Amino acid sequence: MSIVSQLAAAFPPENISWRVGSTTQDKKKGMALAFIDARDVMDRLDAVCGPENWQDRDEFHGPRTICYLSIRIGDEWITKADGAGDSDVEAEKGAISDALKRAAVKWGIGRYLYDHASPWVEIEQFGRSYRIKESEKRKLANAA
Repeated sequence: MSIVSQLAAAFPPENISWRVGSTTQDKKKGMALAFIDARDVMDRLDAVCGPENWQDRDEFHGPRTICYLSIRIGDEWITKADGAGDSDVEAEKGAISDALKRAAVKWGIGRYLYDHASPWVEIEQFGRSYRIKESEKRKLANAA
């Protein structure tokens, strides 16, 4: 199996998290979007490439963070990059994690999640944002 297909392999369902995307006008339901954590990306890179055969570098351009994710294949370092803006929680730290995840998608890591079903679920207000109601999490565990 090639490095790229190993990187692109699906994650176990317990590694999949969910966040609220679009909401209904009355804010009672939201679209559940599947995602993985940045640590899952790092673990996948370590497992497939070895910790010595990948590296990342961040550049900051105002509120945007660009992550350059490089993997050594043979004797050559190949780099793919993507960026993200500050997030709602821990803005700069969130941007760094999001940029890494976006750069990893260019290597195939978690890319399949963009085609994953995004069911509508009941949501509740949480601070200035919304979260998926606990009662809906069982539905999502089966969807992963």
